[in-house]
Amino acid sequence: MLLQQSPPVDSASRWFWRGVLNVFSIPALVLFSAQIGFAALAREAGFSASETMLIALTVYALPAQVVFVGFVASGISLPAVALAVALSSVRFLPMVLAWAPVVRPEKGGRWAMLLASLFVAVTAWVFAMSHLPQYERRARLPFFIGFGVTLAVVSTVVVGVSHVLLDRLPPLVAGGLVFLTPIYFICALWGAARADADRLALLFGLVAGPIAAALVPGLDLLVAGLVAGTLAYVVGRVTTRRRA
Repeated sequence: MLLQQSPPVDSASRWFWRGVLNVFSIPALVLFSAQIGFAALAREAGFSASETMLIALTVYALPAQVVFVGFVASGISLPAVALAVALSSVRFLPMVLAWAPVVRPEKGGRWAMLLASLFVAVTAWVFAMSHLPQYERRARLPFFIGFGVTLAVVSTVVVGVSHVLLDRLPPLVAGGLVFLTPIYFICALWGAARADADRLALLFGLVAGPIAAALVPGLDLLVAGLVAGTLAYVVGRVTTRRRA
């Protein structure tokens, strides 16, 4: 990481640019690699480079982007696509609730917090929860905004460039890049998990995904997520009660 300790008092603008520079951190570089896989997935589904960039910028989360592309390519109606994307993003509510006390400034900052919350996704959340507590409180919000905005912009550019350059890659390499996306999801979510139920949801999802794809090919992501998440929640509650 570029920053490990809080330097003397700095202005908000300087902390913003420090956040921008941290886009070269390992979590961000992993996300950019995964976005190459998403570009390959969207291209195979028939989306143009400009359409793929628009999805990357407006649907700000790789799982939701994959759900959007998969559902649209399957011919699902737009209301169903919107519902599926919304359900895939429900997980951001507890993430924002955990993130807000860490980033909130001592005074004011309500509108800036609302702006910053738009960039709360797995990569930015993991980065914030693991690194921001070491900085002085007045620095956390501008730092996060700089990091989040830059992450969104660079991810969009990476998606567009990758979409165009995939034509020049061997088919085997281009196909292999698609697997960067699920690998990134599993590693990032597993690392960010704080409870046994979170890890159980990932494990159950790996099992439920192929089964749902065979039984309900048009709704496999939605069904697998609901079944795996619900089962993990129930098992987690039962395990917690037994320990108590």
